[in-house]
Amino acid sequence: MEIKFLGAARVVTGSCFLLTTGKTKILIDCGLFQGSSILEKLNYEEFQFNPAEIDFLILSHAHIDHSGRIPKLVKEGFEGKIVCTKATSDLCEIMLVDSGHIQESDAKWENKKRKRAGKPLIEPLYTVKDANASLRYFRPVLYEQKIELNSEVSVRFKDAGHILGSSIVELWIKEDNKTVKIVFSGDLGLTNKPIIKDPQLIEDADYLIIESTYGSRIHEDLQDRVHRLTDVINTTVARGGSVIIPSFAVGRTQELIYELNKFYEYNNDIDTFMRIPIYIDSPMAVSATKIFEENSDCFDEEAKKLILSGDNPFEFSNLHYIRTQEESMRLNTYEFPKVIISASGMCTAGRIRHHLKYNLWKKSNSIVFVGYQAEGTLGRIIRDGAKKVKLLGDEIAVEAEIYSIEGFSGHTDKNGLLNWIKGFKKAPPNIFIVHGEKESALGLAQAIEDNFSVKPIIPTMNSVYELDTSILEGVQYDMVETIKLKDDIKKELQQVYDHFEGLVSRTGKIIDDKTLEEDYDSIKNNLIELQKKLMDLNIIISE
Repeated sequence: MEIKFLGAARVVTGSCFLLTTGKTKILIDCGLFQGSSILEKLNYEEFQFNPAEIDFLILSHAHIDHSGRIPKLVKEGFEGKIVCTKATSDLCEIMLVDSGHIQESDAKWENKKRKRAGKPLIEPLYTVKDANASLRYFRPVLYEQKIELNSEVSVRFKDAGHILGSSIVELWIKEDNKTVKIVFSGDLGLTNKPIIKDPQLIEDADYLIIESTYGSRIHEDLQDRVHRLTDVINTTVARGGSVIIPSFAVGRTQELIYELNKFYEYNNDIDTFMRIPIYIDSPMAVSATKIFEENSDCFDEEAKKLILSGDNPFEFSNLHYIRTQEESMRLNTYEFPKVIISASGMCTAGRIRHHLKYNLWKKSNSIVFVGYQAEGTLGRIIRDGAKKVKLLGDEIAVEAEIYSIEGFSGHTDKNGLLNWIKGFKKAPPNIFIVHGEKESALGLAQAIEDNFSVKPIIPTMNSVYELDTSILEGVQYDMVETIKLKDDIKKELQQVYDHFEGLVSRTGKIIDDKTLEEDYDSIKNNLIELQKKLMDLNIIISE
């Protein structure tokens, strides 16, 4: 068995890992490279494998640096199954199609220049049609369900707390009557963040592949981030300016809406004139927010309580969703103070570039970065202090106030990563560090060695490592939890009960010992589905 690191190796983007066993080829993620022109050229290179030979693609989450080359993979012959959480599948339906639009637009723009220069025209990396074609291969599952992909491979998704549907991937590989367990951290979120749950802990692993986006840094306090953001908004408004926030359409934008909802809806001390309009200018963010509302079983307890109390955390009086291009263009003609939250988060494409063009040069305005800015991106260039930037063919002076609030990041920091590793009963003996630039990866590697006496490996692009198999010991199954149902919705759940009729033994137990031993995973998977349907029904009833 071997693993090949085909992306996110000593860089943050392009997540892609190929796991080859005796019988199966598994791809973990298939993301776009983003950032510098050198990195983005990697998207157009041939895959280092035959896509038609890949049996399964396991997708950790929907962000484009993890999912963005899936249409290219399908276009070039992949016909296997794409296994991910339901929320990830739902988000990919809009994100991959949107990416297809961007690929077509970028190719069209480039071809205009090439035609004038007499150069050969190019084809888009993939099209909207390719993106739509890739969606039929998705096979969504729920968190905690242990799924047998085939006779030698099983997978289970745990909540990574990064964005809706984001996952830590547990893989069990059987070879020669032995089992090895490999854990991919995916992108790990911070604890105590709003809306989504905290990253789950994992008990054991033979091999751990862990991200290191902020592996050498410590984030500011989570409470300070909201105060800093609202202070920037209020200070900018007081001088008559507007606040422009480049934000990832999925995850970060919904978190900002959630926090601003609490600030404006539950703060009676705010004067009326300070309740300035907040514009969400991203069609994908609008669609993604609807998907958040449809997957509320993934929410943390605070968010669930808000929903059940009748407060939709994605709506408040001064919040406005912008859908059309005409509405978006009109925003830059308004002279009054406002907040514009727009994608993309690293300013590489989308409507945010237009808003920056019209607002960067005004001293009264503020630009607030709330997420990671990869090397070579426009966001990174502005954040690092550039005095002038090239935007949509024009040179623009950077006169606005520039802020970076890392507490809104979707990635945990060095301490969070170390604390997550401490959650293992015993530190994994083999650790690979990925998804981080040089300083971050080296910083995390040293911290892991100091804290756990394990010397991690920081793989290079296209490096290959042999993985030895070993029998896992002491694996314990979770206790099956019983679910108490309310009388007023029992009829609604009758179809779910039918799944369990065959599990009731003559002794009167819900599940007898023999069945539990033989069919544990199947039973637990059905119970998880029952919990999901119960949550959905509760929300419907409360509405």
